[in-house]
Amino acid sequence: MPAPTSSTAGAAPATRPGEGLRDRHGRTATDLRVSLTDRCNLRCTYCMPEAGLPWLPKPTLLTDEEVSRLVAIAVRDLGVREVRFTGGEPLLRPGLTDIVAAAAGLQPRPELSLTTNAIGLERLAGPLAAAGLDRVNVSLDTLRADTFKELAKRDRLEATLRGIAGAAEAGLAPVKINTVLMRGVNDAEAPDLLRFALEHGYQLRFIEQMPLDAAGVWRREEMVTAAEILDALRGEFDLVPDPAHRGSAPAETWLVDGGPAKVGVIGSVTRPFCGDCDRTRLTADGQVRNCLFARGETDLRGLLRSGGTDAEVAGLWREAMWGKLPGHGIDDPAFLQPARPMSAIGG
Repeated sequence: MPAPTSSTAGAAPATRPGEGLRDRHGRTATDLRVSLTDRCNLRCTYCMPEAGLPWLPKPTLLTDEEVSRLVAIAVRDLGVREVRFTGGEPLLRPGLTDIVAAAAGLQPRPELSLTTNAIGLERLAGPLAAAGLDRVNVSLDTLRADTFKELAKRDRLEATLRGIAGAAEAGLAPVKINTVLMRGVNDAEAPDLLRFALEHGYQLRFIEQMPLDAAGVWRREEMVTAAEILDALRGEFDLVPDPAHRGSAPAETWLVDGGPAKVGVIGSVTRPFCGDCDRTRLTADGQVRNCLFARGETDLRGLLRSGGTDAEVAGLWREAMWGKLPGHGIDDPAFLQPARPMSAIGG
């Protein structure tokens, strides 16, 4: 993996502590995504090859204490209000519960969530809830065991379903389900997945496949679009646009059969929401990414380990976000897929 480079494109103007993570296009990041590992126990085809990837060397990974310090700086000094822990698969991080507890102890307390494949969540949901985790987002692309194995290269559907149920029982609500439809693989399952979510009280969101696969074989014409997803759902459900204000939420939502149940669609490619983006990302090896599709990164780990103060770290973080581009540029002929795949960035 190539060495990270800075993508600040010019330092931010002088700011006072607490002014937040602004960019030159008028957006302010208040939602932090923290990747805790690039490793995963599944091999979903849109994310990671079956043989896996060269993992980040352990000495480059942030320690639990470094993660907690950076989260604290983000919340206390930079105005972050929501923190989501991601991976790879964050349940593989041994210190996850302690990291969650440290974040839950911050003032002001941020909203805390976890994006996971739910394998092992049946056992960990209770301890994570006790530590202060508020809710989970679970990746579930199919309800069929054979399709799960085809997509994830592992026969773990039942473990995932047990983990989802365990999260609900532990009070990690609302449980949100994230689904990526693959043409010719699971694209016929959209109505079944929505019925499953409605039956159990989960919130389902379909996500357009994005050009973040490790193999770099994504093709827009092969992607199942938001419009196609909605057409498939409307064949069996009555969908009405949700009158609630969307704000910076990535999902457009629809009331299902009159509500109150809803379904969401995240059209990252065909219906981009870059103008309202409020996210900043921290990789497992301590790099700030100001966009999921950023071509460059800003190194906070080096500053931490060289004795940088919290104020210096906050200042560098502000600079990183100030250079954020207005959009991801997927439709630009010059678009280049990031060097890191999704598993090494964190969703």
